[in-house]
Amino acid sequence: MNPDCSLVVAVYNRPDFLRMIFASCARQSASNFEIIIADDGSGPEINDVVRDAQKRLGLSVQHLWHEDRGWRKNVMLNNAIRAARSDLLIFTDGDCLPHRHFVADHLEAREDGRYFCGRRVETSASWTAALTMEDVACGRFERIDARMWWDGLLCHAKRVEDGLRFESPLLRNILHASGRGMLGSNFSVSREPMLAINGFDEEYDGPGFGEDSDVELRLELLGLTPKSLRHRAIQIHLHHPRTDVPQRCRDRYDSLRHEPRMRCVRGIDHLETTSQQDFS
Repeated sequence: MNPDCSLVVAVYNRPDFLRMIFASCARQSASNFEIIIADDGSGPEINDVVRDAQKRLGLSVQHLWHEDRGWRKNVMLNNAIRAARSDLLIFTDGDCLPHRHFVADHLEAREDGRYFCGRRVETSASWTAALTMEDVACGRFERIDARMWWDGLLCHAKRVEDGLRFESPLLRNILHASGRGMLGSNFSVSREPMLAINGFDEEYDGPGFGEDSDVELRLELLGLTPKSLRHRAIQIHLHHPRTDVPQRCRDRYDSLRHEPRMRCVRGIDHLETTSQQDFS
């Protein structure tokens, strides 16, 4: 049976984080989905974590890998689109833990002509360091408790309020008025529009714009409109040192804004030849 959706997880090292992501995937209220690990050149420890998940998780898990030759996340995301067996693609990162209803919320929101933008809680260094596998396996990490609120008040954590999930559509509509744009770690879209814009622009060679803002602009040029999943499709971002955004990536995005073009030149149709492994 084909999966209802494909959860694409972009990773680069951090096997400890990936173990927790698999533990949170095991808790998902949705059951018929596949996981694609889009690995931008991690060491062998990631492969060990994936193999263990393939044995234990009860879900289809693909592992796509290429050699580490610098930041080539978009190349691997395009490979994941090609490998996906579902029409609905959900994109997340290897430092984000999905809430129990994360996949189900993206599936339920599905609607033609739209793409879907979730949010995330930015946790503190101390909260992340104290997190255990048991916290993830039992769902304790999903609770926005006093400690997390205190971290937020001290500005050690950010957007703590985005960890609150509300069932009421009316309440969500009111709160969505303050929603923001696409995050590369939490959005979903059907395969057809991603093919129409030629996927992710592989000319980006650093983080910050190529995996979200660039894609969002080109999807809108295609005619799609965003739908906010704020207070649904929740994820918890694990703390790690920030990566600076290269100025060349800012400049590339600015050029797209000034001279809009729906399809990128080097994307799915012009994938770079890489050494890939599929451990599914």
